[in-house]
Amino acid sequence: MSKIEIDSVTADFFGAFDNRGGKAADVARIKRLVLPGGVIVKTGPELTVYTVDEFIEPRRRLLTDGRLVEFSEWETSERTEIAGDIASRFSEYRKSGVLDGEPFEGGGTKTIQLVRTSEGWRITALAWYDQP
Repeated sequence: MSKIEIDSVTADFFGAFDNRGGKAADVARIKRLVLPGGVIVKTGPELTVYTVDEFIEPRRRLLTDGRLVEFSEWETSERTEIAGDIASRFSEYRKSGVLDGEPFEGGGTKTIQLVRTSEGWRITALAWYDQP
């Protein structure tokens, strides 16, 4: 059952950014998926460490101001390890959309650390690497 619940949390995280077909992205959902005090890290030359709110706000703006449309990202493969009430997941993912009128596609890797709480599995930390 734990793996199915972790699959669901992961799918919910990826789905929070989906604004295809004019639907509103639900980035506020991330506050329900990530524990208060959780950390989100973008790797690469512009290494950035975000609080949950710091991560959500610019993405909410980008996904609602018309600059980024028809956007979605999805997991293409994963490896999940569970030990009691902790879990670690490595996800390969793809993404596509239209940014400032230009279609794009990309992908990368996310690593997600989770813990089981009384409300179910929640993310404690997430880091991602976009492939160049």
